[in-house]
Amino acid sequence: MTPFVEIERGLKNSFDGKLVDELLAAYNEAKRNFYLGGLRLSAVEGGRFCEAAFRMLEQAMSGSFTPIGTQLRTEKIITALAQSTQLSESVRIHIPRALRVVYDIRNKRDTAHLGDGIDPNEQDATFVSSTLDWILAEFVRLHHGVSANQAQRIIGNLVARRAPTVEDFAGFLKVLRTDLQVSDRILLLLYERGAERASFEQLSSWVHPKMRRNLRRTLDQLEHDRAFIHSEAAAFQITKSGIQEVERKKLHDALQA
Repeated sequence: MTPFVEIERGLKNSFDGKLVDELLAAYNEAKRNFYLGGLRLSAVEGGRFCEAAFRMLEQAMSGSFTPIGTQLRTEKIITALAQSTQLSESVRIHIPRALRVVYDIRNKRDTAHLGDGIDPNEQDATFVSSTLDWILAEFVRLHHGVSANQAQRIIGNLVARRAPTVEDFAGFLKVLRTDLQVSDRILLLLYERGAERASFEQLSSWVHPKMRRNLRRTLDQLEHDRAFIHSEAAAFQITKSGIQEVERKKLHDALQA
């Protein structure tokens, strides 16, 4: 079962299916836009995520929610949640306050509407992205019966870092930068894979044909000499050091000639 399906099934046991679909679709789109540099769109989707999340909190509190397409009265929802004695502190206080901040950024920082001329920036988008991670992890923790650390791992597996310099063709990963050496290509491919490991056969098919002859030696060096990757059960995964190397060298950042 993929992390997405695991989260989807768990949440749909407690919440309206359409709300869960909307929440996860907005989350995925916000994260995708963030990693691709779409700062404005990331914040807009963050607002869409909040609207679904507020309705889910309504449902947790009263069993019903404001219909999709009807304007939310967020202040009324926040006040009612704070006064509830039947819900956890996270549902009553922490999640609503986090949602409110993201919602305000969407509505008041010139992201979803023309306003005071303030342009969205990386600071706002980074905050929105991280806050959505935390909120979704809280929903997972509360409705999957797992610890906070387990919830974060599930979320981390759902949306890992994504590299605009790698394009996915129905499971075939193609590195779009032609200037990279084999070691950097391997790191970039595993960076794109995130928690989903890649087999030797997959990596061999994804690199340039001329790079395949010495691929095992390159993998061995990356694992044992640099500690940039880890292998287990004939599959490879990038390490924290490998992620830092990709981001330090900006291998993932933008297409270069």
